Amino acid sequence: MILKPFLEANRLEAGCDEVGRGCLAGPVVAAAVILPTDYSNPWINDSKKLGKVQREDLIHEIKEKALCWNIAEASVPEIDKINILNASFLAMGRAVLGLKIKPDHLLIDGNRWKSDLTIPHTCVIKGDGIYASIAAASILAKVYRDRLMEQLAEEFPYYAWDRNAGYPTKAHRAGIEEYGGCIWHRQSFKLLPEQLQLNL
Repeated sequence: MILKPFLEANRLEAGCDEVGRGCLAGPVVAAAVILPTDYSNPWINDSKKLGKVQREDLIHEIKEKALCWNIAEASVPEIDKINILNASFLAMGRAVLGLKIKPDHLLIDGNRWKSDLTIPHTCVIKGDGIYASIAAASILAKVYRDRLMEQLAEEFPYYAWDRNAGYPTKAHRAGIEEYGGCIWHRQSFKLLPEQLQLNL
């Protein structure tokens, strides 16, 4: 199924999405993408429905064909200070602000959005499976974040971040239980079910 190219024709729409909200470690990463209104690619889809190789192949296509794109983060300290939902909004706002072309309208994945930006927006539940620009944003954000967590795993190998990207898998929690947390863990999150005292 080919995703929709736009919500409304003849305007610059930026699709926005984030990844990493449910992780125990690492930043939340967002992307914003403006695609040409005539763009079509049957492989573009919600990043969670694609394999790693597919996502890696598609980022080159997206970056080449998009009118513009940008990736941004909200850090672990920011997540702990303002909570993960607000940090997700912050990262998406930064992604939009970094676009070289100002969009006329934003397509936001999810059911709500809060920002100081004055650009009109539409929230779309499961939008990464409906609009190509949101799906493209989800792919860029996920590939960027997965690569970041793989790099961090070289310095902190105990948590299997190269395999779980910071999500609360059994291997990740076993590493926390044995070695404690590290600077990349979100202290505002319940790192272990029993909330053991961590050796930070």
